[in-house]
Amino acid sequence: MALQQQIKNRDASGLLNLAILGVLLLLYAPILLHWLDGWLHKNISTEHEYFSHGIIGLPFAAYLGWINRKKWKRLPDTSHPLGAVFLLLGAVFYLSGVTEWVNLSLPLILAGLCLWFKGISGLRSQGFPLLLVFLATPTAVPYLIAPYTMPLQSFIAGTAGFILNQFGMEVTVSEVNLYVGGRIVEVAPYCAGLKMLFTTLYVGLMLLYWTDALSSRRTTISFLSIAAIVSISANIIRNTLLTFFHGTGQEAAFKWLHEGWGGDLYSACILVSLVPLLNWINSYFLASLETQQEAET
Repeated sequence: MALQQQIKNRDASGLLNLAILGVLLLLYAPILLHWLDGWLHKNISTEHEYFSHGIIGLPFAAYLGWINRKKWKRLPDTSHPLGAVFLLLGAVFYLSGVTEWVNLSLPLILAGLCLWFKGISGLRSQGFPLLLVFLATPTAVPYLIAPYTMPLQSFIAGTAGFILNQFGMEVTVSEVNLYVGGRIVEVAPYCAGLKMLFTTLYVGLMLLYWTDALSSRRTTISFLSIAAIVSISANIIRNTLLTFFHGTGQEAAFKWLHEGWGGDLYSACILVSLVPLLNWINSYFLASLETQQEAET
């Protein structure tokens, strides 16, 4: 009897999980498809394009949730009051019809489900996938940050102008504008590299988790700091090339790098470079640790 009861409980639990998954798919499949279409075809708002790293982040989060399913099942069934709060708040956000709130309802409901079924331990077990979902959820954060990017825009414009001057081009820099060959190139707020910086840090977090290096504070801080420098430097080079192409009348090359697949290829190369960078940092700290241990011995 006990065995039969256990089997019935497992079947009931499996059916409940399938029902919850089905409801989530019905509610959020249209939203996720809208995000995906906008990120791929760039027909979504500029602010939402900043979260295009969700193309790889959301499937990775789902994969992590799937491989952790056995660990999830072993957790004791317990509810936390915050679970009900998150679920209620997520439902209100979803039903509000306000785009930003509807988007944010997804991580809220997912976190609420973790707390409702497994409590704090459940939230911790799915903490990183939930973080990936939250950081890939389009919000108004880029719009709020844009007015404060003027120092970064000026720095990029000044550095790009300095580089081109070293190659013999006559470039005049005025705040965020570069004048070359009778043409003007503006380093606009959305050209300041924030999108690439967000993507770089996001992918960096994924790499740290995948290599089990996220538990090392020293490795995490060093890697993300250097990755941010790499991203900013790459954006300076990109703006320098755009200024050169536009100033010399090479409009086809300008459009290829600015709006075409050239920009995507350039960004992909920067992201790929994060892999050897992380390997180098891990090797450096490992060698440093071994040297320290030998000295202590």
